[in-house]
This record gives sequence, C-alpha cells and structure tokens, in this order.
Amino acid sequence: MGFPRKFRFPGWMFLISLSQREDQPADPRPQLIKERGPPCCYLFCSQFITDTIWPTNFGLGDFLLTNVFSFSFSQRNYLDTMLSCYLFLVISLMISFRDVRVSASGSICTESPVFTPSALVVKYGDPANVTCVVCQKDCSGDVSGLEHPVGKVSQNGTTMFWTVDRLTEWGISLQCYYTNDADVQCTSVLNPTLYQLPESVSISFVNHTEMMFENQQYTLQCSVQNVAPVEKLNVTFYRGNTALRHLQSRSEQKKPVNETFTLNITPSRKDDGAQYWCEAKLELGPAGPQSPPVVTSEKFSAPPVYYGPELNEPPNPDVITITEGDTLHLNCSSVGNPSPSYTWTRPKNSSSSYTGSVLTISSVGFEHEGQYICTVSNTVGNVTKEFNVDVQASIPNSAAFPWIWIIVGVFVAVLFVLILCVLCCLVYKQNRKGSYNLKDVLRFPMRTALPLQNCENI
Repeated sequence: MGFPRKFRFPGWMFLISLSQREDQPADPRPQLIKERGPPCCYLFCSQFITDTIWPTNFGLGDFLLTNVFSFSFSQRNYLDTMLSCYLFLVISLMISFRDVRVSASGSICTESPVFTPSALVVKYGDPANVTCVVCQKDCSGDVSGLEHPVGKVSQNGTTMFWTVDRLTEWGISLQCYYTNDADVQCTSVLNPTLYQLPESVSISFVNHTEMMFENQQYTLQCSVQNVAPVEKLNVTFYRGNTALRHLQSRSEQKKPVNETFTLNITPSRKDDGAQYWCEAKLELGPAGPQSPPVVTSEKFSAPPVYYGPELNEPPNPDVITITEGDTLHLNCSSVGNPSPSYTWTRPKNSSSSYTGSVLTISSVGFEHEGQYICTVSNTVGNVTKEFNVDVQASIPNSAAFPWIWIIVGVFVAVLFVLILCVLCCLVYKQNRKGSYNLKDVLRFPMRTALPLQNCENI
C-alpha cells in the first residue's frame, strides 16, 4: 500500500506512516518523526488525542483520526524556515492520503471475503495453499483481488486460489478484498503461521558442575535453539518420569530465535544420581499438526547429592546394665553421603581402639564400665552418640547351673530316706527278739542290755 513513505524537503527529512485500528477497517494515523534538520530550526512534537477530529462517515469509509500532531518552530535566523516546514507538512499529508486504500465494515460491507481454511499453519519450507471466496451476494463491483507477498494467485469467478511451492517468508499476510457498489473496499486478512522445529534442545546446571548439597538451591536451564514462533513454545522440565514444571515464552518474535528457560530446584538425598531432561513443544492450535511437534534434550545425570550423617537409632539411650562376662554390643550405625567414618572414645581404663559402626566386647569386665562416645563424621558434618555402661558382678553358679543344686537336693533327700529305712529295720528286729530302749541303741558307748524277760521281777 506504499507505507511508510519518506519525504524530503530542503533541509528536512520526515517519515510519514499510516496505521489501521483493530476495530475499524481503515484508520489513517499520520505520524511524523523528525530525522534531521538544519541547525537553525528545531522541531517539537506534541500528540493530542481527540474524540472526533474527522467525520466518521463521509462516503469512502469509516475513519477515525485520533492522532494529530502540532508543531511549533523556533526561528533563529530566517522566517522562511518556519513557513517551509508548514508547507511541507500540508503537502506530505496530501500525498499520503492520496495513496490510502479504503476498507470498511458494518452497514456498508454486507459480507466479507471468506478464507478456507480460516487458519493456516505451515512448516518452514513446506508448500501451502488457501482459497478465498470474495463474495456471494454483494458482488456487483468489478474490483476484487488477493494481495500476496509470495506465491501465485489464480481466479475463477469470485474465488481466489493462492499457492506457494515452498513457504520461507516469515510474518506474511494475505488480504482478500472486493469493492462494492458504494465504492467501499471490503477486506479479510489471513496471517499464516510459519513454524520451525528447534534445531537442538539441551539441559544443564547454571554455573555448577560438581557435587550438590541437600536443601540448597540450584538452577537448571533448558536451551532451545532456532525455533519459531517462540510465542507458541512450551517447555517442560522432568526429573526421571516426573514433570517438574511447564514454562512458556513471553516473546512475540515470529522469526527463529534462541530461547533459554530456567527452573530452580532444591535437591534431597533421594535425588542423588537423578536424571534431568527437558522437552520443547510447539502448541500450534487446532490448525496445526494433530500431534504437537516435540523435541527433547538428552538425559542429564545430576551430580551426587551430599548430606551430613544421620543416626539410624535415637541418640543418648538410657544406661546400659550388663553382667560381668556377658557380650556387649554398642550400635552407632548411620547414613550419609559421602559415607561417614566412626571414632570411638572409650573409658580411661580401656585402652583398645575401634573405628567401626558397631562396638562389640565379647566378655565384659569391670574395666569396660563407663561412658562410650561415638563420633560420626563426613565432609558435610558430624554427629555424636553417647553410651553409659554399668557392669554388675556375676551371681554364683546357682544362676548359671541350677540343675546341680536340684540334683544335690534329690541326693540328700534319698540318703535321708535310706537312713530312716535302716533304722526302722533295726528297731523291727529288736522288737521281734525283745524290748529295747531306742536311746540305748543309738548311744555309742557299748553297754550290756538285759533282756526284759529277766527283769520282770525287778
């Protein structure tokens, strides 16, 4: 349509452009920008917003002129400099409006051209085609067409056919139009979406290559190279098969660009050796491919996650009471990355040293009584655990060998019974031969006993 245009006037060069409002078919907005001028003349621009400067309907379409520029000039040497500037402004605006193509909508345009498909999504370098039905009812005018920056157009009655063998132009626009009886141009615009898959997608940590520490923050970045349109790009970060976050670009650039997305993470011990990766997807809408184009990065193994030692059992237990001669086990096992080391501090009267996680003493003596301190440490931190051991004297063999005393008791009881039986037998024999005094039988000094039958008369 011939915009923007540059006009030159002696000593001055201005840029005049017209733009169209979204809510009106055509809206000329002259914008004048001073590019250079003689040192004796200075141009000051001020923009005024007005509700109605130009009639909204004067036969050629609905115009709304909302930007009017007022210029004031400071004359230092020559009065004709100011007059020349004003004259230039008037002539430039007349030339600009001469080249304006008018379009209208509402009551003047009873119908608008129709594109098929209504939205066009094309992969970079692929062929493309579209059809435009200029009008169906209000077709009395003779002027119609389809403006196209690339490709070719053929016409069959009121239907236009646009084709291109290989679409490689970014940001093109197709304008299908016709002129009705009121000499008003009715226009429809189609902006094809040209897309290009990323050349590469990669993931890495920002300024970090060595080990990570638990509960500290690190930044992942996903770099997408040479993709378009970036406003349709969605990136997803993954840890293993778990999606961490979805991000979308805020850029409106139509041509291929490089875009970087970042995500802050706080790893834990379960993330040690985890694999991170990212996925770049172009969400092109219903007019795009049924399966959105996707490019993924290679999986990136994270550095080891370091954390300080933690005890498997609660620290500082109650006093441990053990009997002399028994086996003692003191458990100080823990977890940590890197693997922790153990140092034991034993009672003063115990000279041996130990560096394992569990301290074992096979036969405890009184010299093993006292406080044991286990120190667990690695490059991240350390933790201690205390054990208080009380050794008690062993109970005599009655506790260790109870069956011996049972056997002894049985033996004594049997012996007693045997002795009693012997005595009973002796008494029985004496009773058979005569009467005896039992205490005389048990008396050790030997005396002669007289039969009772000889003493009957005594």
